[in-house]
Amino acid sequence: MAVASSFMTGGSFNCDYLSSTSCSSSSSPSVDHQVRFFGSRRRIKPLVYWTRSHSLSPKCELSSNSVVKNGKKESRTSSLSALELLKTSAADRYTKESSSIMVIGLNIHTAPVEVREKVSIPEAQWPQAIRELCSLNHIEEAAVLSTCNRIEIYVLALAQNRGIKEVTEWMSKFSGVPVTELCQHRFLLYNQDATQHLFEVAAGLDSLVLGEGQILAQVKQVVKNGQGVPGFGRKISELFKRAITTGKRVRTETNISSGSVSVSSAAVELALLKLPEYSSSTARVLIVGAGKMGKLVIRHLVAKGCKKMIVVNRTEDRVAAIREELMDADIVYKPFSELLACAAQSDVIFTCTASKAPLFIKESVQALPSVNSEDGCRRLFIDISVPRNVEPSVAELEGVGVYNVDDLKEVVEANKEDRLRKKMEAETIIAEEVKQFEALKDSLETVPTIKKLRAYAERIRSAEVDKCLSKMGDDIPQNKKKAIYDLSLGIVNKLLHGPMQHLKCDGAENRTLSEILENMHALNRIFGLDTEISVLEEKVRAKIEQNQKHSS
Repeated sequence: MAVASSFMTGGSFNCDYLSSTSCSSSSSPSVDHQVRFFGSRRRIKPLVYWTRSHSLSPKCELSSNSVVKNGKKESRTSSLSALELLKTSAADRYTKESSSIMVIGLNIHTAPVEVREKVSIPEAQWPQAIRELCSLNHIEEAAVLSTCNRIEIYVLALAQNRGIKEVTEWMSKFSGVPVTELCQHRFLLYNQDATQHLFEVAAGLDSLVLGEGQILAQVKQVVKNGQGVPGFGRKISELFKRAITTGKRVRTETNISSGSVSVSSAAVELALLKLPEYSSSTARVLIVGAGKMGKLVIRHLVAKGCKKMIVVNRTEDRVAAIREELMDADIVYKPFSELLACAAQSDVIFTCTASKAPLFIKESVQALPSVNSEDGCRRLFIDISVPRNVEPSVAELEGVGVYNVDDLKEVVEANKEDRLRKKMEAETIIAEEVKQFEALKDSLETVPTIKKLRAYAERIRSAEVDKCLSKMGDDIPQNKKKAIYDLSLGIVNKLLHGPMQHLKCDGAENRTLSEILENMHALNRIFGLDTEISVLEEKVRAKIEQNQKHSS
């Protein structure tokens, strides 16, 4: 399900699902009719948030004296816990359903670069972002994927509606972008749709440049940065690992990457399109930044016949490494202190740094000498950084052209038709991988039952052994105590072996997933484990208690 909704934040509110996007009543909340979705196969059911008060706190805030039930406001005593209030609310946030995998994000299809750059999260801050997200009341696991084309937050949420609210407010607090503005551009996907979306992202199907390979490396970085970070848990970790497997398989079994372009190569193509034909071979080129994107720009420039360029970077070591790799090119290093001097001598300037502040502002560019304006030439800024390195107002200057990542569509469309045919093959592979991951994810639902059943049996075993030993007196030799302990343990393990095997989805037995889940529910009922409900309650209770300690 994919939804874009507009709502104001509130400490006390009720949210509900409506069957249509129109509200005729004057008391109805405003609904954003612009729904973001990927693929017509997904049904859309808008989220509508009712507003009572304003708050930017990402914590769960609740009214202590009322709750909405069956459309009516009922009075409650203040002694009810936050958990009990949530469980009895109209949204039924704590049902017998398990936790949900969700993605909340903005990308090149839903938000312009001026919005994406404000919300982008530098890679160095991904671990801290995961920790902060998992400190929210209803978020159990999290991962962050932030590139020049997207900022997507994947979470395992204990409750969908509350999870959406908390993550959106966290994004607003982190970026300074109002919640209402985020909701105009965000997209939401749940469970299987979220899984499919990430697999499409890793395969390059959701990229501006269809089939581009850099996004797979960026997905790998999510796993690398998440290792050892509390909150990058088992389900989210498995999701991203399977996405990497899917991305590799799509590129191996299809030709979607053959002849494809990346953002960097598209930037070079765009520069060649915008330069007058007679000047493309003589244009003076400056590259600002020698990171991954900058290195790719240099490679594509050399491949297009540009053999001389200046590279401005904070340190020379990266430029030296690139120079060694591309020995037939004349690559000159300059420090950042000479940035404007180098720009004054350049016709085409590529910017690809992680700087949060613009490197080129209107006043500094206006002071640069013009470039052969009598021949119709302009100084071109090709800015593929997010946040942008070139201030938008620079485009207002005469004799200057400014292009950012959103302008690359002009190049991409010319190369897209052939890869769209290959996309069909990739989608078949992705559908297979999604089905396998969903089966794996569902099989993990039995893990709490296995743990609780073992704990249940261990409590009985331990109590009965203690009872037996107390009747036998205090002078029992240690070897006999051990024999009694081993005997009790052996009996329990043999009794549990059958039920445990019927809860495992390891392929050793020819059991369907539905049979395994039926077995799980049967054991829950027989032994009174109530796994799904109690696990959710325990997790939320622990979250609330933890956050109360931190706030006190």
